[in-house]
Amino acid sequence: MKLYLIVAFGSGLGGILRYFISDFVQKSSPSLFPYGTLAVNIIGSFIIGLVLFYFDSLKFISSEMRLFLTVGLCGGLTTFSTFSYETVKLFQDSEFLFAGANILLNVVLTTVAVYLSYILSKLFIGG
Repeated sequence: MKLYLIVAFGSGLGGILRYFISDFVQKSSPSLFPYGTLAVNIIGSFIIGLVLFYFDSLKFISSEMRLFLTVGLCGGLTTFSTFSYETVKLFQDSEFLFAGANILLNVVLTTVAVYLSYILSKLFIGG
């Protein structure tokens, strides 16, 4: 039961952060393109990479904290279902360029964010 509560708390916090960051980014650059969702997906990908490649490797965090940060916080923060909906909506609105850009940027940049956190972790760990 304790682990479920850890995930629930992390997810709640991640959801709050997702709403705040996405709303802030989207309002800062009003456009049909969903920059807010892209931003939280990149941030969440970077965080999960740091947690799994750096903090976990150095044993800086407990298994409970790892669960809180990855399944909870990052699970609540990243928005793959929102990304999918927004992409379909762009297609429905005949915004094919934005739809394609949304797919490409979310897949490429979130993967790069995880890889970047891996590289940074290796530099700081020394391996």
